[in-house]
Amino acid sequence: MKDDQNISEFKANDQNIIENKELNIWEALIPLLALVGMLAYNVYVFGDDALSGSNQFILLLGAAVAAIVGFYNKVSYKLMLDEVSESIKSATGAILILLMVGALAGTWLISGIIPSMMYYGLQILNPNIFLAACVIICSITSIATGSSWTTAATVGIALIGIGNALGISLGMTAGAVLSGAYFGDKMSPLSDTTNLTPIMAGGELFSHIKYMTLTTVPTVIITLIVFIIIGFTINTNGVADTSIILEAIDSTFLISGWLFLVPAVLIFLIIKKTPPLVALLIGTLLGGLLAVTTQPEIVKNIAEADSLTFKSAYKGIMNAMTVNTAIETSNSDLNDLFTSGGMSGMLGTVWLIICAVVFGGVMDAIGALSKISKVLLNLATSTFGLFASTVISCLAINVTASDQYLALVVPGKMFKKAYEDRGLAPENLSRTLEDSGTVTSPLIPWNTCGAYHSSVLGVSVFDYFIYAIFNWLSPFMTLLFAAFHIKIKQLKS
Repeated sequence: MKDDQNISEFKANDQNIIENKELNIWEALIPLLALVGMLAYNVYVFGDDALSGSNQFILLLGAAVAAIVGFYNKVSYKLMLDEVSESIKSATGAILILLMVGALAGTWLISGIIPSMMYYGLQILNPNIFLAACVIICSITSIATGSSWTTAATVGIALIGIGNALGISLGMTAGAVLSGAYFGDKMSPLSDTTNLTPIMAGGELFSHIKYMTLTTVPTVIITLIVFIIIGFTINTNGVADTSIILEAIDSTFLISGWLFLVPAVLIFLIIKKTPPLVALLIGTLLGGLLAVTTQPEIVKNIAEADSLTFKSAYKGIMNAMTVNTAIETSNSDLNDLFTSGGMSGMLGTVWLIICAVVFGGVMDAIGALSKISKVLLNLATSTFGLFASTVISCLAINVTASDQYLALVVPGKMFKKAYEDRGLAPENLSRTLEDSGTVTSPLIPWNTCGAYHSSVLGVSVFDYFIYAIFNWLSPFMTLLFAAFHIKIKQLKS
């Protein structure tokens, strides 16, 4: 129920987008400015601990400010609550995947899968090329799976461990992982965002992917060059300790290439378009089964049992999936790496996502999201201005709505006709949406993607932000092409 005839809504890809004619741009910006100010002060006070809970409450305060603006503009409490419910519903899949990733990380740790990845990786990956190799490895994995989230949760975790053992900054490694993961995510026909974006722009999937290569390939090449330069200039302290680390891993776990069958099965399932939640569940259960057969001593120790029985095996695996698990080795540096929070370790991130989508839901309900996009659209007086307004709109919604999909859906819906009116092919809009909406989402701590990757990789957004070169460089690249009218595709007459 709407309280006023000036409030309307439309659906786009199952997303409700509210328009409120009574709301002006300054009122729409009040919650955003309040949120940014409160978050800035909160991070100043708490530092890296801000994500432990205080930022979550700040997001709820931001939602309260948005609600006050909504009440002033005749938006009903029921409408706001309904939109919050819809927002939380849209985040359900992400929350369940996040919890399952926690469980998977636990079983893959105790089964020796992650330690085996580290063991072989330490022997193959030279510190000088490690960061560039991370980009390439994650690119291939993400193209094959179509999922940056799955890539980060599998090979990403292993690469973080290898990088740490080599003495490379966790922020650098995480930035390289995400650069590769999001390059692959963008270019994969299996990716949900890659399929969603041309739909919103009115284009075709493979034409969209082909057109994206014009900006995406130069961006990833620059990213690789920068990481190669960094690799040859940084000082690492892990090379001399590699043999000691390898010995510690080998003495704690049964290391075998056969353990990689489980990750191979997971990747195969995702390539075959198995729902990610189902694929992750199967990967988790296979990891648990593998742990019992290959690492019985570890399972027994986690269960705090004298012998491995069905009961103790069940307890050990359930503990690995659900609560904190730590495996001690002869090397103290590895002990921090061989820990997993299980599903419970993801609860803080789940809390953050829920609070973020509450804020996004209220902002949508009062019509602030559509208002901000429309004002940006009206400011576009040239082709470059249109591209720039699209980029700014995607960034603004990634910050305010805290949802990657809304950052594609809202601007896509709002800007589609403007691109058509200027005689621009839909590939221009879909490419710009991906270059600014998809890849920047992990750069925002309270965005669902930023919260997820920070939690899974164990590295704060503030630490990896500058090193996620591909992610923050992509919007600049698309604007550069627009400014110089490079490969701006026109509508066929």
